[in-house]
Amino acid sequence: MSKHGRILVAMSGGVDSSVAAVMLHEQGYEVIGLTMKTWDYATSGGSSKETGCCSLDSINDARTLAVNYGFPHYILDIRDEFGDYVIDNFVDEYLAGRTPNPCVLCNTHIKWEALLKRANKLDCEFIATGHYANIRQQDSGRYVISKGKDENKDQSYVLWGVSQENLSRTKFPLGSFAKSEIRQMALDMGQEELAKKSESYEICFVPDNDYRAFLKHKVEDLEDRVAGGNFILSNGMVVGQHKGYPFYTIGQRKGLGVAFGEPMFVTQILPESNTVVLGKADELERREAMVRNINLIKYASIEEPMNDVITKIRYKDAGMLSTIVQEKDKMRVVFDHNVSAIAPGQSAVFYEGNDLLGGGFLV
Repeated sequence: MSKHGRILVAMSGGVDSSVAAVMLHEQGYEVIGLTMKTWDYATSGGSSKETGCCSLDSINDARTLAVNYGFPHYILDIRDEFGDYVIDNFVDEYLAGRTPNPCVLCNTHIKWEALLKRANKLDCEFIATGHYANIRQQDSGRYVISKGKDENKDQSYVLWGVSQENLSRTKFPLGSFAKSEIRQMALDMGQEELAKKSESYEICFVPDNDYRAFLKHKVEDLEDRVAGGNFILSNGMVVGQHKGYPFYTIGQRKGLGVAFGEPMFVTQILPESNTVVLGKADELERREAMVRNINLIKYASIEEPMNDVITKIRYKDAGMLSTIVQEKDKMRVVFDHNVSAIAPGQSAVFYEGNDLLGGGFLV
């Protein structure tokens, strides 16, 4: 019998999840490794060369590590569920003039559910991932996610959608470590190649980071259907034609194909009329935002306006002091100062100190 019970560890083949699995194994857990096959290039329209978390090499790396340490490893094919939910949503959001957040959807609706479903079949009490975040249970009984020790690697932003029930069975072994420490652990394990693995910051199913090409592949005749719409200014003046509204994002400055005497940015996308609104930097600034599909983590509800909340509106955003007000199933965010480029579809994530209050999608 293991000292701490049986735990299912999501293993991508990368350094983080691999070290997490070994760490738990050495702590006395009965580890079972699981690699999820979420997509492949053949069906997603990317490059013919597979790289990253779902490649055959990565799956083999995860399996080899598990064999070397003497714990079981399984591969779970969830391409259908992933494609139906995450990829379809990704396409639909761009066609609706929004900027999607696929990692949040994947964590919330695909990975956690798939992990726990398989954990139940394998009699695993817990699941674990290589995310840089921490988790604890409060006296109230609620489970709280807080930022990882490594501020540059903290991944709490993409975890706001995970339910309390799922958090109750989740462990984040890397939360109290810096990335440099994890790489050193891999070296100490004799895993030099693993320690030197590069990181991918792209969307897993758009590994070349060319979401426009991905959309063209997924939506038949998209270019022909959306080409020739107008660029307009906020006063309605037409200043040029664009290649199609789904190929632009809020805050975009480069690649507009029209020249002005000063920098101009995408400030609004109007899919109904295939129109893209351009403006100066100050026209991107907002003081308020509305957030939908709220999931609260630290508290069950927020009955009164809450001050001194840090709200992040994108993953690498430093965050801005704000007041949040819950209005039924939405959250109103009033920032202490103007923020730039609020993009509908992206996540707004709320923090009280290092604790994750919750989050939702920008309207």
